[in-house]
Amino acid sequence: FLKPRPFRDAVVVPCRMCAAQGNHDQLYTWAAVNQPTHSLDPLEGKLPGQLKGHWFPAKPGGDIGPGLKSTEAELFSKSAVKEKKQPLSDTITKSKVVKLLNNKRSQAVGILMSSLHLDMKDIQLAILNLDNTVVDLETLQALYENRAQQEELDKIEKHIKASKDKENAKPLDKPEHFLHQLSLIPNFSGRVFCILFQSSFSECMSSIMKKLDTLQRVCKALQDSPTVKQVLGLVLAFGNFMNGGNRTRGQADGFTLDILPKLKDVKSSDGMKSLLSYIVSYYLRHFDEDAGRETCVYPLPEPHDLFQSSQMKFEDFQKDLNRLRKDLKGNTHTHTHTQFLELTVFFSVKAKSGEKEPSPNTLFCVWHEFSSDFKDQWKKENKVILKERLKAAEECFRQAKEKASYSVKPKHASGIVSSSFTLVLVILSRFVQQKFAKNWYK
Repeated sequence: FLKPRPFRDAVVVPCRMCAAQGNHDQLYTWAAVNQPTHSLDPLEGKLPGQLKGHWFPAKPGGDIGPGLKSTEAELFSKSAVKEKKQPLSDTITKSKVVKLLNNKRSQAVGILMSSLHLDMKDIQLAILNLDNTVVDLETLQALYENRAQQEELDKIEKHIKASKDKENAKPLDKPEHFLHQLSLIPNFSGRVFCILFQSSFSECMSSIMKKLDTLQRVCKALQDSPTVKQVLGLVLAFGNFMNGGNRTRGQADGFTLDILPKLKDVKSSDGMKSLLSYIVSYYLRHFDEDAGRETCVYPLPEPHDLFQSSQMKFEDFQKDLNRLRKDLKGNTHTHTHTQFLELTVFFSVKAKSGEKEPSPNTLFCVWHEFSSDFKDQWKKENKVILKERLKAAEECFRQAKEKASYSVKPKHASGIVSSSFTLVLVILSRFVQQKFAKNWYK
């Protein structure tokens, strides 16, 4: 049978021994409830003053119930709130400090100091030994940019001298003290600059030389390449032929470069072909012996190189070289500039309004547009020529196959195969080579 539940106003109280075994420094999540007092007089309608609790009797070893220990009951207990005490340094009144920097400058130096996880001794050794293994380049760059200016150093040194013999002199604030310690490193600015310059010199030189090499290569190709002269000669010849009825324009000795991008807009009478595509086709079929093959070389400078050259400015080169002038001789820049000016004279390019001399953008933008259009037509015409070569090879193979008999003669005693079968193998090998060349142009 089930035990009867206690009355509504009855309170179950744990045994004293179990409660005594708990941790007195911890408070349980529920509040204690006092047992109400009851009279033993049954006429008052009251219950007995004390009811037997449902707690199990205490056992040795800290157990408070079957399978339940006091340590497990403490999992749901609430720790007592302890009073927090302020650090000893906060209770002491801080002495006033001297601030010689403005608020913005002081805040910037303070942020730098908080980001550094190094001792001043490590910084001093790294700078004196020109070593960037302990202090990285980014930190050295920040130290160099936030170094103390001469006016700030004068104020700091003046305050230090004035307060040297005073007993109650106010100390410097942390940012001012930090800048003063950096200034004590012998030749701090020069040493840090050398470390940073050494790391960036190779990268900067490589970038400048790469741009100059591209510009030199493009200038030399446009002025000395025989294939460029052949393409320009075709443009002049076809232009004179089209203007044959005009005595003035039909016998021209040259043309301005702004005509080159307009060749794609000149259409044939049937509207199926442009003058540019015809010039490309004529060049490949009459001047390029490797047309349609893997060894075919583009006759003009690459559009990518022309675009890069058009974006260059000699003023930018001068600015970059000025930063390296102490350790770099700028002969390469001067030679390239002279070579470019000779190229502008070669093509009769004039400076735009507001320019002292023609810029690379003025010359190479025209060539970039023309070379891009020319290369598109060059690829298309190469594919057409390749198909024609494959068709001719297939026809040759078909004719040779019809002439040759299908019955293969037995080998001679010397081991030599008959000549007709050898001819078929040679033609077949050439056909396979053409197939591989076709895949290259896809």
